[in-house]
Amino acid sequence: MRPKKTILCVDDNEQSLSIRKVMLETRGYRVTACTSGHEALEKFKNGGVDLVLSDLVMPEFDGAKLVEQIKKLSPETPAILFSGKIKIYDKDTHADIFLPKGMYAPVELLERIRLLLVKKRGPKKANMSVPVPVPIPVAGQFRAITR
Repeated sequence: MRPKKTILCVDDNEQSLSIRKVMLETRGYRVTACTSGHEALEKFKNGGVDLVLSDLVMPEFDGAKLVEQIKKLSPETPAILFSGKIKIYDKDTHADIFLPKGMYAPVELLERIRLLLVKKRGPKKANMSVPVPVPIPVAGQFRAITR
């Protein structure tokens, strides 16, 4: 059995955070929930986070700033920003994906999370054996065969 992937989920709206946490946990993810960018950054520094899912608009330390700091520490960690107040986000962010709240189905979010985690992990290694030629003497000559 594969170890569970850990998602750092950040939202200043505790009800939304709770709903998202339950949705992710029922799909087999381990969720670390935070209500502020400062708290999330400290938890990220402790290690073990595979993906960051953060609200964009939060007081003091917003999601864009959080993702920027996380990418400085770990550029390979995937990050998704979402917002209920902003529908189109064209500001230069370090996030891999931006999703406007209410404009996507939960199944779409789950699929994007899955794809980002697969991308982070890299492709599965093929378990194919490569034939190796082995010389066998045949009437004074060598002939290659494969095992």
